[in-house]
Amino acid sequence: MTRLFLIFIVFFAGFGQSAAISQETNDQNDEATYGSTEVTHAVSDFFGVTSEAAGSAVESIFAKQGRPIGYIYGGEGAAAIGVGLRYGKGTMVLKDGTRKTVYWQGPSIGFDVGGNGSKVFTLIYGLRDVEQIFQRFPGVDGSAYLVAGMGINYQLGHGITLVPIRSGGGLRLGASVGYLKYSRKRKILPF
Repeated sequence: MTRLFLIFIVFFAGFGQSAAISQETNDQNDEATYGSTEVTHAVSDFFGVTSEAAGSAVESIFAKQGRPIGYIYGGEGAAAIGVGLRYGKGTMVLKDGTRKTVYWQGPSIGFDVGGNGSKVFTLIYGLRDVEQIFQRFPGVDGSAYLVAGMGINYQLGHGITLVPIRSGGGLRLGASVGYLKYSRKRKILPF
């Protein structure tokens, strides 16, 4: 019985410490990350939609991922007939004030046909160094554009999560897997 009591005390002492550490981490993150109101306004301004429309998408992402350390805003074009290509350019903005131009390109394969042009607002999670953005990020994408549409997908790589929110127009329908390679310069080949 005494052992059980000691285990109970040690468990709750550790729990209290981890709760304090977690709260301290959250306080630090508040200064180094964007809040949902800031992101909602930025998304709303960028896409030219109401705060309510932007807010539902942002709240969904925040519920799953938390507060981002930055975002990328820009535009892209994509086309596919089974095999697809996507090219884009944007500006990365981090909470610490860092701004950097980035390009992205990537192939995809799947049941996907059509083409679209989109504005893209990508939330960034887990980036510890600006240079870490310049790598491949695999992802799964589903598109349904008949004149206009909006979508969200997730890209994961090396502990970093990117969450692109796309809004655009075109004629496209399908689902595919692929990756986006982020680079410092525009590249023709998506590899």
